[in-house]
Amino acid sequence: MTQLIPQQQTAEKTLVRAWWKEATAYQIYPRSFFDANSDGIGDIPGITKKLDYLKDLGVDVLWICPMFKSPNDDNGYDISDYKDIMDEFGTMEDFNTLMSEAKKRDIKILLDLVVNHTSDEHPWFIESRSSKDNPKRDWYIWKDAIEGREPNNWESIFGGSAWEYDEKTEQYFLHVFSRRQPDLNWQNKEMREAIYEMINWWLDRGIDGFRIDAISHINKNQSFADLPNPLGMPHVPSFEMHMNVDGIHEYLEELKNETFAKYDIMTVGEANGVTPEEADLWVGRENGKMNMVFQFEHMDLWRADAEKGVDVVKLKQVLTKWQKGLEATGWNALYLENHDKVRVVSLWGDEENYWKESAKSLAMMYFFMQGTPFIYQGQEIGMTNVQFPDISDYDDVATKNMYDMQLASGKTHEEIMEVIWNSSRDNSRTPMQWTSETNGGFSPASPWFGVNPNFAEINVESQLHDEDSILNFYKRMIQIRKQEETLIYGEYDLILPEDPKVYAYTRTLGSERFLIVTNLKDSEAVVDTDIILHSDNVVLSNYGVEWHEGTELTLRPYEARLYRF
Repeated sequence: MTQLIPQQQTAEKTLVRAWWKEATAYQIYPRSFFDANSDGIGDIPGITKKLDYLKDLGVDVLWICPMFKSPNDDNGYDISDYKDIMDEFGTMEDFNTLMSEAKKRDIKILLDLVVNHTSDEHPWFIESRSSKDNPKRDWYIWKDAIEGREPNNWESIFGGSAWEYDEKTEQYFLHVFSRRQPDLNWQNKEMREAIYEMINWWLDRGIDGFRIDAISHINKNQSFADLPNPLGMPHVPSFEMHMNVDGIHEYLEELKNETFAKYDIMTVGEANGVTPEEADLWVGRENGKMNMVFQFEHMDLWRADAEKGVDVVKLKQVLTKWQKGLEATGWNALYLENHDKVRVVSLWGDEENYWKESAKSLAMMYFFMQGTPFIYQGQEIGMTNVQFPDISDYDDVATKNMYDMQLASGKTHEEIMEVIWNSSRDNSRTPMQWTSETNGGFSPASPWFGVNPNFAEINVESQLHDEDSILNFYKRMIQIRKQEETLIYGEYDLILPEDPKVYAYTRTLGSERFLIVTNLKDSEAVVDTDIILHSDNVVLSNYGVEWHEGTELTLRPYEARLYRF
């Protein structure tokens, strides 16, 4: 048995308050949220129609994935016009209506800000590739071939070379992501000023902030040199050459000063590769350029071909490193799911035997840490991964690229599909399951992407009036967090660091203290403590809690409890 050592109460601290610290955020993938015009594609009016649902859930902020004009090579992250709406999603008038109706319900709107790259159909790029002497040529990154090949051996994050050849001008352009997403050249001041003008245009329209996509990639190593390649691979992973490269903070500081600093907004950077040691430069109260960042370390604790479940000890180490690392300087963005990750109940929970219990336990584990919690659409009802039988059933460009490369390397279709079922971004992009009706109530028309067949059992309608549902558990967590300042601003302290099943921590503010204790495995866990805990002090649990008083807790599979003591 692992000893739970009580922490000393912390002295009262001066709280640095902000509305975005006290908020709960909800991420919407518009294409899959709700179809209001019956064409099989989610849209902006569909979001507006569900605002009362979101208000009832208790969320304060909506982060809406890209809805801008786009040819959809990468589901809207390839933008062809920053100041227009994708035809499939509606019109600017529809967006204005959404903004107005959201404000009536005290719900704020964040947009996705994609400024590492554009679509190859953006007018800027069309001009840039028209000739070598075009004024916008240097708005993107162009290089000559070297000995008849790509300028270097860098690999795209989506697979294959990071360079695409343009026959007209006989040069290559850089694309860290899809070949239809040419990277912007942040060394060009005119380009940067055009970006800032666009950002301020949206902020002046009244939006409440941005989630900033791929922001750690905007600066490139200007040597553009080949990377060591001892294995003789055709292309080499090149993160070190374009992720968090020295000099990036000069650009981030200018970005903040020309845009964000002028408004009372919420900014969240997707900052792959950033460490807690660097956090002060990103989110520090004095030196930071944004309010918080999404980090990915805890999402790196699994492999697509590994057994499901999570190494609880490593998970505690990673999340605690970020909790303590940002405690004095910044703020965490808390999440388990997003549009680029699989469904957490399928990944780290047990969707077959303890679906409801594991979804709730994982939810409580992250939700009461210090930071702003984000909920991804469908997470609040325990949506699961999907297992479509054929690659033609999938949409994601990264998934399709991986399938082709694995097939070419000799893997069988069956072997590759097993990996896709555990790893594809499309797992989180299936349509939202609203009812048990046709297509899960998402649309009466054939949806743009397949609905998970379990929509008849897992849907919003069936959970709304079930007091024990995952949906109502999320509602209670949100309400409790709003009511308890300690669960927002209190100090986080990990306990039971070596326990292989239980993630437990305290939150302390002045004389008030909470214990969050969650069993993240499918077997019983016994925790022996020096703290006398009483059943009367249980604020929330995912099981019925019998009367108890004492120092020992026996937690059932995936049991989670919140104590005040």
